Amino acid sequence: MSERLKAGPGKEATQVRAVTPTCPAPGKWTLAMIQATFGWLHAYSLSGVWRVLDRFELGLRSAQVQLFSPDPEYVLKQKRLERALRDAARHPQQVVAVFLDEFGYSRWPDPARDWGAEPRRATRAGNNQQWRTVGVLNALTGQVNYLDGYIVGRQQLITFYGQLDQAYPDAEGVYVIQDNWSIHTHPDVLTALADYPRLRPVWLPTYAPWLNPIEKLWRWLRQDVLKLHRWVTDWERVKQNVRDFLDQFQHGSDSLLRYVGLRGDGRLASVIRNA
Repeated sequence: MSERLKAGPGKEATQVRAVTPTCPAPGKWTLAMIQATFGWLHAYSLSGVWRVLDRFELGLRSAQVQLFSPDPEYVLKQKRLERALRDAARHPQQVVAVFLDEFGYSRWPDPARDWGAEPRRATRAGNNQQWRTVGVLNALTGQVNYLDGYIVGRQQLITFYGQLDQAYPDAEGVYVIQDNWSIHTHPDVLTALADYPRLRPVWLPTYAPWLNPIEKLWRWLRQDVLKLHRWVTDWERVKQNVRDFLDQFQHGSDSLLRYVGLRGDGRLASVIRNA
């Protein structure tokens, strides 16, 4: 039964939903489609079908997205990333590895589920405003450093590199793991980066956010601070709440490392653990 479900709905399932004879097969199962596909389930009610599936430990589960990067040098860049993590793990007193990324948000809150007698509105009063932050996450300690501003362009990134260089004064080298956003590789930025020889850029494969755990920090921030927030009329309060959230991690955090996948059984966590 499990193998048949993996194959996806077929002719019998199509007839459950078909409007015309040329209706294509559905992309996912429903209980009614499963009932129609397996003859021995025809006599069951839909709740009975559910109980049968539960008995076989077949449940309704969220699908996983198949990750893909079009970068022809994906494997090579991934190996460079892993070498940087191993170097930092083997020489924690001399070498640092940080993940860098930018995060943008607005004054208006995003909708989300919340407890209450009736759905709460994500109030959107007045004109919306935008803000951006550039930050790094230490792969071994969970320390977060950041710089925020109305925009994050060449000058802000150059300023942040200087701030990052000062954050680790005793390190012999700091791997700065980052994506290929055009600002990161702009000639002005690369020229300025040469003034900080201890900062060593490590370029991620194109369109591979799963290799940049700081993306999950932004997700945590958005979920806990920005969704359904109540300060739409106080833009400075919104920005300060974002800074307060990030400041929690200024001295590192094991909880953050577990949340973003740098502790545990994930690939990057295994690279660090087995270094």
